Amino acid sequence: MADQGTGRRPKYQRIAAELREAIQAGDYEPGGRLPGENDLMATYGVARMTARQALGVLQSEGLVEARKGAGVFVRSFRPIRRRGIQRLAEAMWGSGHSIWASEIGDRTLAVDQVDVTEQPAPRHVAIALDLASDTAVCVRNRRFVLDGKPVLLSTSYLPAALVAGSAITQEDSGPGGTYARLAELGAKPVHFREEIRCRMPSADEADRLGLGSGTPVILICRTAYANGGRAVELNEMTLDAASYVLEYEFDN
Repeated sequence: MADQGTGRRPKYQRIAAELREAIQAGDYEPGGRLPGENDLMATYGVARMTARQALGVLQSEGLVEARKGAGVFVRSFRPIRRRGIQRLAEAMWGSGHSIWASEIGDRTLAVDQVDVTEQPAPRHVAIALDLASDTAVCVRNRRFVLDGKPVLLSTSYLPAALVAGSAITQEDSGPGGTYARLAELGAKPVHFREEIRCRMPSADEADRLGLGSGTPVILICRTAYANGGRAVELNEMTLDAASYVLEYEFDN
């Protein structure tokens, strides 16, 4: 086994470290092509597998992406700064704006997969929304794509009896989205609770988000509450970890 000291790390890790430093120093700009396997083999006197492992390390860190038949390139995608507190302010959705508006600027956001159904509430959803077992819920499944890249999978659960007949049950919930419609129904969200954790993606998540090998996902589970502490929505989100910076600001 290789020594854990800096000087005795496996060769592929040392090569990856040098390439990483070069990327961070600006020697390879976003969108720029890195040396290929043959170049690394010649420069470092290593086998192809070692060169491949070095590039694989950078791919797993989300720094670079492989393009079939073209090589490995520095990722040019700008991370999304998800402002966890400001984005949920009533001033956003209450005025008809998307909660994404403060985060994407002039970038192009699309929802390219939408599926709205009604089904019995899974056990954990029934508990979160304080519903009787198997009570019907409206389920909104969506995939969000920014600048042509999938960045987020979102599944929202809302009591079916509460949202029946509203635009929430349609693919397009209208200006201000779900929270604006809930306000119109007399169930305006006034309090939110988010739980955050990380893990490796399932095969389906990796496929839908177009994730490279080794890229983790961030899981955010948000519960929205109306006056009186009534839970009106449970939203489970799966984020491409390499595409996000989670930002929170608060006063003492």
